[in-house]
Amino acid sequence: MQNTKSSLAFRTLGAIGVVYGDIGTSVLYTLKEVFGSGHVPFTHANVYGVLSIVFWTLTIIVSLKYVVLVLRADNNGEGGLVAMLALASQSVKDKAPALRKWMLAIGIFGTCLFYGDGVITPAITVLSAVEGLDVVSPTFRRAVIPLTLLILLGLFLLQKRGTAGIGRFFGPVMVLWFLSIGALGVYHIAGHPEILFALSPHHALRFIAHQPGTTFIILGAVVLCVTGGEALYADMGHFGRQPIRLAWFSIVMPALTLNYFGQGALLLAEPEAVANPFFHLAPDWITLPLVGLATVAAVIASQALISGAFSVTKQVIQLGYLPRLQIQHTSTWDTGQIYMPFVNWALFAMIVLAVVLFRSSSNLAAAYGIAVTLDMTITTVLTFFVVRYGWGYPLALCVAATGFFFTVDILFFGSNLLKLVEGGWFPLLLGGLVYTLMMTWKRGRELLNKALQDTALGLAEFLESLFVAPPARVDGTAVFLTSEPGIVPNALLHNLKHNKVLHEQNLFVTVCNHETPWIGMDKRLEVESLGHDCWQVMVHYGFKNDVNLPRALSNITGRGIKLDPMGTSYFLSREIVMPTLGRGMAAWREKLFAQMHHNAGAAAEFLNLPSNAVVELGGKIEI
Repeated sequence: MQNTKSSLAFRTLGAIGVVYGDIGTSVLYTLKEVFGSGHVPFTHANVYGVLSIVFWTLTIIVSLKYVVLVLRADNNGEGGLVAMLALASQSVKDKAPALRKWMLAIGIFGTCLFYGDGVITPAITVLSAVEGLDVVSPTFRRAVIPLTLLILLGLFLLQKRGTAGIGRFFGPVMVLWFLSIGALGVYHIAGHPEILFALSPHHALRFIAHQPGTTFIILGAVVLCVTGGEALYADMGHFGRQPIRLAWFSIVMPALTLNYFGQGALLLAEPEAVANPFFHLAPDWITLPLVGLATVAAVIASQALISGAFSVTKQVIQLGYLPRLQIQHTSTWDTGQIYMPFVNWALFAMIVLAVVLFRSSSNLAAAYGIAVTLDMTITTVLTFFVVRYGWGYPLALCVAATGFFFTVDILFFGSNLLKLVEGGWFPLLLGGLVYTLMMTWKRGRELLNKALQDTALGLAEFLESLFVAPPARVDGTAVFLTSEPGIVPNALLHNLKHNKVLHEQNLFVTVCNHETPWIGMDKRLEVESLGHDCWQVMVHYGFKNDVNLPRALSNITGRGIKLDPMGTSYFLSREIVMPTLGRGMAAWREKLFAQMHHNAGAAAEFLNLPSNAVVELGGKIEI
């Protein structure tokens, strides 16, 4: 029992450090943007109304939607939009198959929007923290952008070292952050305790009833208080449902509420503090240390999102929507800790562009929210299909459970659309570009596989004819990789043509990736004998499994196969894609796919094959 409690406390601390960094730093800019927009006349009634709207937004979207409902939709213990997409897809596979294609497209687009969010979040979080220097002294104003870029550069340089070393400090630092912002809130609430009356929903409802147009407009800024809500669900597989819920209700939600209400109390007493109410909460002597703590918290929030970008990219690759990319494992005991150089520096380049382009957290706030609210809406839609088809609840109950949240999400998304011209186009453009790449790769792979199948020979028939007059056999095992089972790999044909030999044992291996997070070792292999010491092998992976083909094949011994790692060679087919006018996709997409295919990471590296045992053979193929 003691060990269980200790484990729960440790995982709760970890959840505070990793899951809540983004939403925990939203106090830096939310109220500043709501009142700084110029849409809300500065009156006591409006301060109460806005605070009430912020509180009930946190309650409805985070507490009720994510913590209570969405966290129940786990996919073998995993969460996140990719896991939700897989779960929803499997739920409707047999009951509503026509929906599956559209659901996959919508879910993948939501995943693409994550990258837009991944650019804006570090930019606005770090920039808003460093802008606290302007409160310390206006002379620091010119240093804000250079210092922001320097901090971000240091953060991205550290990625290749992994987060294992610094990760253990995330929890304690974020606990200190939440205690600090809660204490600052209490300090000002003590001077104006009446501000707590804003907890009553009637203040929000009165504000909405008296100023419906203004309410709709400011929702685009209010939503900043829940950005990072998706992280609660995305990180469920790392910490579990209970620690995430415990961290939210015991520390994070109370600290955020106290700080927002403390800012409200400050604004009642000092309306001029609206320029940056968070940093004006602190007495002058503590402002500089607070800027330092806010910057560290912002870095932690950014770190969690960058790590998430690596994980999501790996999952999308294994689902077949992106080409292979170089993946480096940064921890010997935690396989989930990875580093992807291309993703790291592409993300950094886009973040630098965002900082230089928008130049302030207020300008970035105009770009922030549209991708987040669209992601929230997509999550709600997918949750409906899980509740209806996966859990089998009555239609009326499903509509009631998700319809309310869908309405709220649409209102927030509609408000953020008003910011489309001011900057909302930026994350949408990034998401659209990534979506184009993903769908081009997916469709290109389908065309390539079809072209290979159209010219392919049946494996069983080929082997039957081959052994009528068999070639010379040599010692060892040959592993031929095939994209589809039952067809002759081109590498085998080239090997027979040029080397005129066949190995003593031959494995025709197809790696299959599935829409489920984990597939255990007991279900990893399917082996079928083809005779003459030849076998068809299917190797199954979930989208969160680490692909290691030699390790998987090591379990094949005892099924009539003697596999000696030192005597095993891996033969890969490497096709050169030739775009063809009038076939398949539009010409520009075919050229794009050909370039992506050419630049894709080596299959040998992706499959963790030993470099000294790989033979690549191939040729040109038209799509």
